[in-house]
Amino acid sequence: MSYKSKSDNKNELHEPMMAYSVQGTAPSFYNLLGSSKSVKLSNDFDIIKLARQGFPKSLLLSLAKKISLNIQELSNILHISERTLQRYDDDAIIKTEYAEKAVELARLYTRGEEVFGSMDKFKIWIKTPGIVFKGEAPVTILDTSAGFDMVFKELGRIEHGIFA
Repeated sequence: MSYKSKSDNKNELHEPMMAYSVQGTAPSFYNLLGSSKSVKLSNDFDIIKLARQGFPKSLLLSLAKKISLNIQELSNILHISERTLQRYDDDAIIKTEYAEKAVELARLYTRGEEVFGSMDKFKIWIKTPGIVFKGEAPVTILDTSAGFDMVFKELGRIEHGIFA
């Protein structure tokens, strides 16, 4: 018995043509940085440009307020004396190295909000001492790039259910 069947086994995928695009919403860390009306951030190049130019003091203070950092905690993270930071005028441009740290802070807090499901829960966690950080609160080690890396890695572990 022989069956003759016509088979066209071509390895082709037939799918309707469609344009895939991302909605025009900026990542939420742009919202932490771009609160001022004079600062419009829509993509990473805007952040790079702004960081290279330096941030106005008012933007740094606005960020600190949104993420519940006092001026002492902010100045420790930025490696600037509290008094020097206070002396700047609100519209004065802060140096680029401080702007870079501000971008990292915004990225970290945005990531923390994603992992914990709310900014409030993350704010509590970051100020709570933990065994992983040798009894220190995560916010206290953000004065170094290694500290930022440790906190980002711990957020990844928490997200994947690894609490060791």
